[in-house]
Amino acid sequence: MIPPGPPPGGRLLVPLYVHPAADPAAWAALAEAAPRLRGVVLNTADGPGQRPDPAFCAVAERLRGAGVPLLGYVDTGYGRRAPRAVVGDIRRHRRWYGVDGVFLDQVPAHAAPLPHYRRLVLLAKALGAGTAVLNPGTHPDPGYARIADLLVTFEGTREAYRQAAVPTWTADHPPSRFCHLVYAVPPGGAAEVARTAEGRGAGVHCAVPGEGTNPWREAPWLDGSPPGAAASGLRVGGPSLQGRTQ
Repeated sequence: MIPPGPPPGGRLLVPLYVHPAADPAAWAALAEAAPRLRGVVLNTADGPGQRPDPAFCAVAERLRGAGVPLLGYVDTGYGRRAPRAVVGDIRRHRRWYGVDGVFLDQVPAHAAPLPHYRRLVLLAKALGAGTAVLNPGTHPDPGYARIADLLVTFEGTREAYRQAAVPTWTADHPPSRFCHLVYAVPPGGAAEVARTAEGRGAGVHCAVPGEGTNPWREAPWLDGSPPGAAASGLRVGGPSLQGRTQ
């Protein structure tokens, strides 16, 4: 598990769900922003896909060289997907892209599936995943915080984030164990998201300007603009990861 205290490296966990050939500047900018990144989620096709993608292999190598931890996206189907299928995705992510950990998406919030997810985390660790991130996208049963290295307890729009509540049980864990993912963030809104995350006990976050069915196609805001915006031409201006396609 991640030890108490600040997370290693930066505070941003970035799910960038766009193909490198479609937006090479966004991927290049992430490598430049390496010191600020807690990690980057690789998602070639709602998972690792059926065969290695050379473009993703290249960006994975570049990010690793910059010291950025990589997490392989795995759809768990709210506990309905067979462990064999989940393990197969983890194996392919590790073999093809050399990921450091896994981002287990579509995680339920209720307590009944906890044994299933405890097993998935143990299997991921046995396959060499150093970090297991679970994404219910909301505050789940407290038991999930005991099995995840990093737990995504919010995923949604900036307006919804402003109204979100935080249960008292989160105070029993260090901020490094929680992540908030916020989209539809306008110019100048990233600092507010960062302050709000810190105030709510989340040591990791991400704020992106993207909206619509895949807001994670866009790079995150950094210091009021997406990384590398001035040089790369990324937009400066103004649902969930769950079930995301490219």
